[in-house]
Order: sequence, then C-alpha cells, then structure tokens
Amino acid sequence: MEKHSKVDAIEKLNQELYLFNHGQYFDSYHTFGNKRVDGGVRFTVWAPNAKNIAVVGDFNHWEENHQMEKVGDTGAWSIVVPEAEEGQCYKYKVTQYDDAVVFKIDPYALEFEVRPKDASIIKELPEKKWGDNSWLASRNRWPIYQRPLNIYEVHLSSWRHHEDGSWYTIPELQEELIPYVKKMNYTHIEFMPLMEHPLDASWGYQSTGFFAISSKFGTIEEFQNFVEAAHKAGIGVLMDWVPGHFNRNDYGMAYYDGTAQYEYSDPNLANNNRWGTLNFDLGKNQVQSFLISNALFWIETFHLDGIRVDAVSNMLYLDYDEGPWTLNEDGSNDNKKGVAFIQKLNTVLFERHPSLIMAAEESTAWKKVTHPVSEGGLGFNYKWNMGWMNDTLNFFEMDPLNRKDAFQLITFSFMYTFNENFILPFSHDEVVHGKKSLMHKQVGDRYNQFSALRTLQSYQMFHPGKKLNFMGNEFGQFLEWKYDEGLEWQSLEDEMNATHLDFTQALNIFYKEHRALWELDHDEEGIEILDADNAEESVLLFIRKGKKARDFLVICCNFTPIERHHVRIGVPYKGSYTEVWNTERKELGGTWVEGQGVLESEAKSIHQQEHSVELILPAMSVIVLAPKRVYGVLKDE
Repeated sequence: MEKHSKVDAIEKLNQELYLFNHGQYFDSYHTFGNKRVDGGVRFTVWAPNAKNIAVVGDFNHWEENHQMEKVGDTGAWSIVVPEAEEGQCYKYKVTQYDDAVVFKIDPYALEFEVRPKDASIIKELPEKKWGDNSWLASRNRWPIYQRPLNIYEVHLSSWRHHEDGSWYTIPELQEELIPYVKKMNYTHIEFMPLMEHPLDASWGYQSTGFFAISSKFGTIEEFQNFVEAAHKAGIGVLMDWVPGHFNRNDYGMAYYDGTAQYEYSDPNLANNNRWGTLNFDLGKNQVQSFLISNALFWIETFHLDGIRVDAVSNMLYLDYDEGPWTLNEDGSNDNKKGVAFIQKLNTVLFERHPSLIMAAEESTAWKKVTHPVSEGGLGFNYKWNMGWMNDTLNFFEMDPLNRKDAFQLITFSFMYTFNENFILPFSHDEVVHGKKSLMHKQVGDRYNQFSALRTLQSYQMFHPGKKLNFMGNEFGQFLEWKYDEGLEWQSLEDEMNATHLDFTQALNIFYKEHRALWELDHDEEGIEILDADNAEESVLLFIRKGKKARDFLVICCNFTPIERHHVRIGVPYKGSYTEVWNTERKELGGTWVEGQGVLESEAKSIHQQEHSVELILPAMSVIVLAPKRVYGVLKDE
C-alpha cells in the first residue's frame, strides 16, 4: 500500500510539473516550496539549468547533506527531508550553470525571516474555516459596476504608529483600521503590496517573496483574520500586485540557476533601468504558471475581493523603460508576449472568480484595457484614470483666476470617460517626491486651501467613475506622505482638519446614498452635460443620473473664489428642487449657516432644458440640487 502511494505521489508530481511547464498550472504553490508529506517535508524548486541543488537549513545544521534530485526532465528538483519541521529556516544551495555556488531563497516560500535576515521558513498553508460567506454571496449577486465603489488606499506600516515609533501590527489594524473605514463609509480598503520585500523605500513594489506576507507586517493567519473581519463589517479588501518585475537582489529570484530563468534572456528586455529591477519573461510558460498561481494564491488564500495590477504599461511596451530597447522586427513597440499574458491572466481569474475587481494601473492611451479579451481587449474590468487625475490636479494647482485659460483640463475627461470602466484615483503617487499633499497643492491661505480641497473632492465624487483616495487625504494632511512615519493624526487637534474629516465622512455617506452617483457610472446615460463651455467664469454644470428617471442630481461647480449671484441653471423637469449638498455649509467647513431653501423652477429655457432655477454659487464650491416635487416623471420610472 505504501509503495503504491509513493508511486501515485510521483505520478501526481509529474503531472503537475507537466502542466507547469506548459503554462497551465495555476495552483503551482501547492506543488512547489515546502510541503508536509508522508516521511517528512518535501522541498521542490524549479531551476532547469542548475548543475546541483542542496537544501540547507536548521534541520541539517546548514550542511550540504541533503542533495536534491532532478524530477525527470521537468526542470524541477525535489527531496523529502524527514528531519525538517515547521518554523525552521532554510535556503537552496544552488550550483549554477557556470559552476558558481549561491544561496537562494525559495520563490514559493510562505514565510521569511524578519529583515534584514532573508532565509525562507518552513510553513504549512493554514486551513482556515471562514465566516464571510454572506459577504461573498452578496459580492457574487450584485455586479460591482452598479454598486458604489469608494476605496481607501493604505500603506500598512505607515497608517498609524505607536508613540515609540513602531507601526501597528495586523491584529492592531484589525481593531482600529476596520472600524475607522466603516465609520468613514468607504466601501473598500486597498493595501499597497504586502509581499516580502527587502527595502521599505520601495513601498513593497520590489518583491522577493511573492507568496509570503512581509515578515515585517505579520503572518498569513493574521491577514486572513483581518480580511474576514473586514468582510463581516461590510468592507471589501483589495491589494496591489506587481507581476511585471521583481527585485534583483542576489539571494532572490534573479538569474536563479545562473541563466535567464524568470527574466528575459535579452538584457534590454530583462533590465528595468528605471526601477533597478528585473522584468519577468511574460512569454515563458513557467513564468505564466508562477504569476497566475500567485494572483490566485492571494485571492483564494485571503478571500481578497480583487487586485490592482501595478505598472501595466511596463508590460505592454518594449520601450516603456529608459533605454536601450529591443523593439519588434517591424519596429513596433508593443510587447506581444506581455499583452498575451495579461489576457491569459484575466481570462483565468475571471473564470474562477467572476465577481473580482481587476484594476489596471495603466498610464497611457492603450485601447480596450477594460474590454473583454474576446473583443481584443486586455480583459480588466477597471482602469485607473490617470489622465483625469493629472489634468484635474494641474487645474487645481493653478491660481484660480487663471483657470479660465485652462478650463479644458477640467472638461476634457467627458470626451473619453466612457471609453473604459474608470476608477478616479488620488493615490499615494500624487503625495510624494515633492508633489506635496493633496491639501498643500491647493492655492491660498488655509481657509481657501480647505475650501478648494472640498471642491476638488466633491468634483471627484460627482464625476462618473469609481473612487480611490490615499490615506491622509480625508483630513487634509499638510505634509507629504512618509513611508517610515505614521500619518499626522495629531493635526486633528486643529479645528479645520477635524472638520474636514467630518466633511469627508459626510461626502462618503452622500455618495453611497445616491444611486445617481454610481448606478450608471460606465454608461453614457449616466450623465448629461448642461454647460462645459463657461471657461470665463470657470463654472461647470452637469446632471448625474440613475436608472430611474427620478434618480438624478444637478451638479454645479464653481472653480473660482468668486461668489456668483443670479445663476440660472437648466433642470430636466418642472417643479421644486432642494439643495442637498453645499461645500460651503458651515458644518462642512465653510461659512454658510443656511442653505437656499426650496427652488421653484421657471419656464425659462437654458442649457438645453425647458425649465430652470436661479441660485447663488458660493465662492469655490460645489452645489448639488435634487428633485423635491417634479412633474413629468412617470410613476413607474
């Protein structure tokens, strides 16, 4: 019986390695790495051109007495070590293709030593009994396109620090971050990369251990519990993921067996000069199995609701980096292998998990990023709208009196806003490296800065597209984000910052409560432009609409610090309208104690509407009108 079981295990291993080598094994983390089997712990590693590999660790006093054996011609090496136990450290001693001897981490290790140490640790994948079934069922029942999506982006170790300067652990974040996000009425938390990485200054975007929570952050079990707790609180969890490139430290995956193994063989394609990393060879079958397995590992092990794929442009273009480049034979610059990999990735993930969020951080005008693969698209279901973000921030950093000459920055997005399914991001990238915080970008004294910030954030919320904001934006942090410090929570002792936090909470609630702001986010029927040509006064007017005719809001934006009286605005129906949002209300940080009451429409045509109302637009503000009692809307609409 034991003989048969060993034969079966070998046959199963060979089948899995066959699929791995053909780019079709998407659960490869169940095979590679360290696995408890009958007789001990099995270590399996892919290194097709190595001359010899020994596994060394605490179990053999780091001596070379456990020589691994090749598994046929699969390119994999394997051994069962009876003495090995969970929690012990190990590395692979690799005799490379050129006879160089190096000590390498296990690319599939689930745990690593705390930095600056770097050994892999024997770790079993925990079998958690999850308690978030109702959340997952709800996620599958209601498409995200027609639901509110308002993401709070978090860098795990700098959201909050203790008085001694130490960062919060994952259990501490579970106790404080989840209630905070729920109170603030965000719908999702998005973590910057959580994988093992050696340098804090990389923010996690230069990974060494793709299958391991960073030893700095915590354990698999702790993060599983965090996600479960978030789901039970009605909050989704997303994570940044970096499949384009990896850390080039010698002990990591770089030239693992002495040849171009995970990276391209062409140095121009392999070397990422801008980031000092190595690019994955996305056309190699084994790399595809590795990366798609890695995405599924995070989604399935932690019940993540989706991933934001970082630096997609780096995978789409052969000349995206700072040269030299190797272009296609015809001189074109599209990375055909990268495109095919992205399409394969999204196809596999959506086949297994149709309700995922797969968001692309793609900074160019590549077409059909969020279109189905069957239509020639990349297959994502969301894309960060980097063009909108850049234009909007450039506009708000101008002297308001000069904005009339650049008004197209704030209106151009309406020309393409339905070309893709967009997320509107004010992310970590916009508040570092001398760019100043979101609040500090605003012009004028502190009152005017906060007034402009309320206008900016309201405009983001009312523009078509889902939303993302980096931590600290919500209370107007003045200093740039620092990855090695906690946020400026002490600034909430200032009344202006505290009031702005209340403003953000109110804005998030308003967004969730009004279907017009998210139900038709990706449909041209979801917006009607009233006036996008008033550059002289820098006033923008539009209507956001839900599926039902009565679900609409009239959005009025005044992007200058000049109060405008007797402003006539077209409305779609005869009747009465009420002001439901005014960024200059006192409780939101402004000076207005009272609103403008009920506004009765008049039969005066303007903005392509037969009816209109007259109101005051406060200086630097956003006003929103909702129908109170209108006529001409069918009851069943």
